[in-house]
Amino acid sequence: MPDYNHIWPFLVLLPLVAFLYASVGHGGASGYLALMALFGFSPLVMKPTALVLNIFVAGISFWHYWRQGHFKGALFWPFVLTSIPLAFVGGRLNVDPVLYKKILAVLLVFAILRLLNWLGREKDKVVPVKYWQGLLAGGAIGFFSGLIGIGGGIILTPLILLLHWGKMKEAAAVSALFIWVNSLAALAGQLSSGVRIPPAALGLILLAFGGGMLGAWLGSSRLNNRGLRYLLALVLAIASGKLFFG
Repeated sequence: MPDYNHIWPFLVLLPLVAFLYASVGHGGASGYLALMALFGFSPLVMKPTALVLNIFVAGISFWHYWRQGHFKGALFWPFVLTSIPLAFVGGRLNVDPVLYKKILAVLLVFAILRLLNWLGREKDKVVPVKYWQGLLAGGAIGFFSGLIGIGGGIILTPLILLLHWGKMKEAAAVSALFIWVNSLAALAGQLSSGVRIPPAALGLILLAFGGGMLGAWLGSSRLNNRGLRYLLALVLAIASGKLFFG
């Protein structure tokens, strides 16, 4: 675990990442993983730490979007019925560190595209998701989420928008709860396989939670944060390059 006394930029960027991700209904795991990769964290530390932070930030994000009336249960349940058990299974598996970094590097590209609104745009037409579609998509995203240590929102939100299953804020609300339950399941899978939560991760919760609470409140009602999203996209791009070519 890096010495936090010498990585103050990490502590400054962490709540900013939580703020921006929560503003679009996400927990921020891919952003936390990117930051930890930049600051030299071990993959064994990265996964449980990102999931713990995800649980708190996605939880507060969902609460705000739910209060604003954006949550649709009919859009949520088809995905989560298969995602929870498969996120648990994925969380129990260990990935070779080199392969893990390559997969995460590619995943960050999707996060960048989503933050810049280049992947998945809101349409006027909404088509109800069929149960078999939700079950297949939820299972695949859940397993991958548990394997990498994310909640799956950066995959689910664009999918909902691309296939016209919901509006932007509906997708954000559904994704927030989807991330929360998958992060819990994946973390349970990791703990059952012998992985332990690093004690230092608990100290990061307040930073991430504070940023996430503000981002979720603004994002669910009134936020326009294009400049900050471009900044975060730049950070993710640097991290992706380091992971892939480093």
